[in-house]
Amino acid sequence: MQSNKDNLEILFEDNHIIIVNKKAGDIIQGDKTGDKPLSDVVKEYVKEKYNKPGNVFIGTVHRLDRPTSGIVIFARTSKALERLNKMLRDKTINKTYWALVKNTPKKTTDTLINFLKKDTKKNKSFVYKKEIEGSKKAILHYKLIKKLDNYSLLEIDLETGRHHQIRTQLANIGSTIKGDLKYGADRSNKDGSISLHARKIEFIHPVSKEKILITSPTPNDPIWNACN
Repeated sequence: MQSNKDNLEILFEDNHIIIVNKKAGDIIQGDKTGDKPLSDVVKEYVKEKYNKPGNVFIGTVHRLDRPTSGIVIFARTSKALERLNKMLRDKTINKTYWALVKNTPKKTTDTLINFLKKDTKKNKSFVYKKEIEGSKKAILHYKLIKKLDNYSLLEIDLETGRHHQIRTQLANIGSTIKGDLKYGADRSNKDGSISLHARKIEFIHPVSKEKILITSPTPNDPIWNACN
């Protein structure tokens, strides 16, 4: 089910930024499906809440894949958008993800370094050990934080932000994310999601300079609930 302004889960808001907990299935920006993007839902929410006439400015700072859930930042002013974009480029926004995987990695903590190449036609990334033409270096750090009966919960910190990076790199070590058919899961999740959640974000507010640390609740699902 896609979000609308009445079931939007706001994690933080002020005059400059608004942070929401994206549901799996929401798209951040409009695409060829024609489905209403989350950016429009946030616009409607701001317009109604603050009784704003005319167009409302909402800037998309970063994206999450449609089947994933978790933290997304939107800018409410062009000044905040410009500064947040620079912070992303400078890697001063720290994002932490949670992933449920079927096969526990051999190491409980590790750094994965690969080269990824995106295949636009298949909307999929492929892993290479060495750099090839068109590939980009991908680095992530993971640690095992919980073992359930059939799945393991990994916490992931990204050093780079590549297309489908977490999905591709975990699949490459045999730890495909639950529900991720595209990267080798044996079955889909009932709601079409994959069990990857943008769990935590930490950065210095682009305008007020306060430290912002946000943790987003995981989806309401028996396996996710067992992780908390």
